[in-house]
Amino acid sequence: MSITQALLGPLLASGAPKPLITHYDDATGARIELSRATTANWAAKTANWLVDEVDLEPGAPVAVSLPAHWQTVGVLLGSWWAGAHVTDEAGGAEVAFAPAADLARGEGAHTVAAVGLDPLGAPLRELPTGVVDYVSDIRVHGDDFSPISPVAGGSPALLGMSVDEVVERARRRAGELGIGRDDRVLSTLDWTLPGGVVDGLLAVLAAEAALVHCTNPDVSRLDKRRADERTTVELGL
Repeated sequence: MSITQALLGPLLASGAPKPLITHYDDATGARIELSRATTANWAAKTANWLVDEVDLEPGAPVAVSLPAHWQTVGVLLGSWWAGAHVTDEAGGAEVAFAPAADLARGEGAHTVAAVGLDPLGAPLRELPTGVVDYVSDIRVHGDDFSPISPVAGGSPALLGMSVDEVVERARRRAGELGIGRDDRVLSTLDWTLPGGVVDGLLAVLAAEAALVHCTNPDVSRLDKRRADERTTVELGL
């Protein structure tokens, strides 16, 4: 069972319409909220694209060099659902997901997918030859994903850690960070690999909680975020 199935599956089973990811970017004033079901749809589209267009095999390396963002959630969960080994090195990777503003992070990968990080998921324009637009390419793919074969628990998933090791670490960290079921977690953590992603995203999913993430946080707005979102746990503040 993949990381995505292990952590997102229980959330979908207990309430697919519930909010899961609320993303603020204080540099632009944007606020986007994704339900559990919508998050799963983005992940499924990503996984289908990786399998159908890239011919990704389980265990193949996929580089993710992205900031904390709602689109990054789709990239990560979709990659794991397809059985990818997520790394931070583009060289030799089957696919590298890189910010459109810094495509050099994807150099050396067989395929470079530019992630625009637009608040509303707008498509990119005028990309260099050989670079694909993540949002435009995955939109045509299905909202459901069925792996051809199950992802083994011992398969590499995150910088050499296996699927089972990542899931166990996420569950352990949820307890250590004091995240409980139905908590609303206010976070400003960077999603560095592996610790930032485990603490700032996977631990929240493992606890069956919801994430309110602030990118480029404006400290003067945090009290309003706490009140508006009714957050109960804080990370990185």
